[in-house]
Amino acid sequence: MSRTELDIQLAYLGLKCLILLGQCADQASRNTLQEDVTKLYNWSQDWQMDFNVEKCKVMHIGRSNPEYQYLMNSHVLQEVKQEKDLGIMITSDLKSFSQVTEAYKKANRAPGMISRSIQYKSKSILLCLLKTLVRPHLEYCTQIWSPHYSKDKQLLEKVQHRFTRMVPGMKVLPYNERLRLLGLWTLEERQNTADLIEMFKMLRGKSCPSFDSMFERSRNLSTRGHSVKLMKHHCTTDLRKYFFSERVIDRWNMLTEDCVSSSTINEFKGKLTRIRNSKMGFLMDQ
Repeated sequence: MSRTELDIQLAYLGLKCLILLGQCADQASRNTLQEDVTKLYNWSQDWQMDFNVEKCKVMHIGRSNPEYQYLMNSHVLQEVKQEKDLGIMITSDLKSFSQVTEAYKKANRAPGMISRSIQYKSKSILLCLLKTLVRPHLEYCTQIWSPHYSKDKQLLEKVQHRFTRMVPGMKVLPYNERLRLLGLWTLEERQNTADLIEMFKMLRGKSCPSFDSMFERSRNLSTRGHSVKLMKHHCTTDLRKYFFSERVIDRWNMLTEDCVSSSTINEFKGKLTRIRNSKMGFLMDQ
């Protein structure tokens, strides 16, 4: 096993540990998880990749979580309410506000920097800078943290709103008109498109986890629509309702057979664009 493979394995084990800490509802589950933490620590010792125990933390997830303590090398692990993992801010309530705020702060620095340092602000240059310096902060892993509250969506959209005003001749125009003239989409449309593209990748076996492990195919084959329609589950909380595996189902089921049967990802993207152009608001949340 190479050093890179070891690093990937270690990152996976650490992420698995973080997730499981929110699922222990009884003492037996707690003991099982403590054994896993001990095995993880022993594994790091065997491979001489020592953990900094002071930086290892516990996050308790769920309202009814008994919040047990966990030990690593006889040290009680620190308990936290939020922590950044692989660039995503994860909170104990699993809401996206902290990640939205973090993404907004990072992306919102770019327009000011560009305004001060770029003298020749042509349309082509500014669009290139938008796609390379701003969007990556706003769209990184949105399948995980895509916001559903209007205030969070509006906060992110403010960055693109501000940026498009910098394009010569665009400042006095309404935001939607600016987007049309610049050939841009709203961030909400791009996030919903990213969800559908990720589903298509899973369907074609080009992304993990597998499609059938996250989605249940509809048993009613007599309804109109395509051949890969999915079953929508009853959700009692917004957290479940707006999670990736649920929020994307309605829009996926409205796609055409021609679209979901695309042979390549680029073909699927092109057909999504045509659907978006022919159906106003298809990629917008109601």
